[in-house]
Amino acid sequence: MKSERRKNKIFQVLAQRQPGLTIVMENIHDPHNVSAMLRSADAVGIHEVQLMYTTQKFPRIGSKSSSSANKWVGRRRFHSVKECYDQLHSEGFTILATRLDDKAKSVYDFDFTKKTAFVFGNEHAGVTDEAANLADATVMIPMMGMIQSLNVSVACAVTIYEALRQHHKAGYYDSPQFGTEILKKLQTEWLSK
Repeated sequence: MKSERRKNKIFQVLAQRQPGLTIVMENIHDPHNVSAMLRSADAVGIHEVQLMYTTQKFPRIGSKSSSSANKWVGRRRFHSVKECYDQLHSEGFTILATRLDDKAKSVYDFDFTKKTAFVFGNEHAGVTDEAANLADATVMIPMMGMIQSLNVSVACAVTIYEALRQHHKAGYYDSPQFGTEILKKLQTEWLSK
């Protein structure tokens, strides 16, 4: 009975995964922030994230700090902005770098029902100039206070929950975004975890 409930839960979660959304973590060095971002990605239904580390080592992600989200969210590693962006563009993603600059538009002004990759920079410097300049656009979260920045994991959650809202409104969570064969393959893989 317990294994049947687990199988049903796994299928239900996979049926709501959103392969048209991803996040790119650029040089984020605090493993707690990486883990919090993975938890948010899992909660929204993001199937895979991109780890882009050009100046930092790839973070060690413990199951304790990520609440096992690292077990359920796929990760791809990239050593350069160009390599990551070329791959995402070849898959049809629009790349939006989160950055407060003169060209940045509010996250509430974008259509996230299209394939979208959100780039989040590290805790001290934010998104690099290269990552911002090569992105398709820059986005920002409107803020009304004296402080004009959020913790990177909070900024990630705010942004991808706007994407969730739009996907939910468009009915993307109502039917699987993966084909039947991929769903079966993923279910088999997840059952072995």
